[in-house]
Amino acid sequence: MAIADRQQRSYERKMFSLCPFWQTSATMNNSSSSSSTQNLNHNGNRHTELVTAKRSTTVTSIVRSLLPPRRRLRLDPTNNLYFPYEPGTQARSAIRLKNTSKSHVAFKFQTTAPKSCFMRPPGGILAPGESIIATVFKFVERPENDEVQVDLKSKVKFKIMSLKVTAGIDFLPELFDEQRDQVTVERILRVVFLDVQRPSLALEKLRRQLADAEADLEARKKPPPDTGPRVVGEGLVIDEWKERREKYLARQQVEMLSRGEKVKG
Repeated sequence: MAIADRQQRSYERKMFSLCPFWQTSATMNNSSSSSSTQNLNHNGNRHTELVTAKRSTTVTSIVRSLLPPRRRLRLDPTNNLYFPYEPGTQARSAIRLKNTSKSHVAFKFQTTAPKSCFMRPPGGILAPGESIIATVFKFVERPENDEVQVDLKSKVKFKIMSLKVTAGIDFLPELFDEQRDQVTVERILRVVFLDVQRPSLALEKLRRQLADAEADLEARKKPPPDTGPRVVGEGLVIDEWKERREKYLARQQVEMLSRGEKVKG
């Protein structure tokens, strides 16, 4: 019985050695199965990562849209632009803008009535902590049939936008189109008329701001103090360097005379 078992195993080993492709085929099948499983796992993990990243991006964009925009400017007044109600005249209003951020900020005005309104300045750049009083001009139309206007509010609106910029850059309105995604709408202001026949705190504040705006405009018109050399004519520089050079030449001349006297002696 043992002899028969040994003969059977010997026969199987001979058949296996005569047909080596059985072993290779089995190994290849096992390797292919393992590789397919790994590919499926890798593709599944990659798909899961892509779906997770997409969901995260979507959630972030939704949260950003729900959050209030981060403001860079502080406005005074905050919500309205006040004009004295004087029909048939060009009225003026004023608003103070202050950069409360830690970077340079460009600002720009827009209005729903560009034909009857304009701003001075229409835009600009403020350094961190810098402020400016802008003047807004609006033509006040007369009411129809010379009726007394009861509602002193207007449909005209102004929009103030801000954009973070680098220091030293020149202001261009096109910046707000080129970097539209970074623009913040600071505030949409409504026009409110003030009755000049009735004294009010708002009317007094408006007059003070208009006076400050005129003073600020005059200060900006003045040339900056000249700290460099004074140039007279073409190529003639009068400054401390000329004085230093004259003193240096005089000192050299004195030293040369003293040396000559020593040689003679």
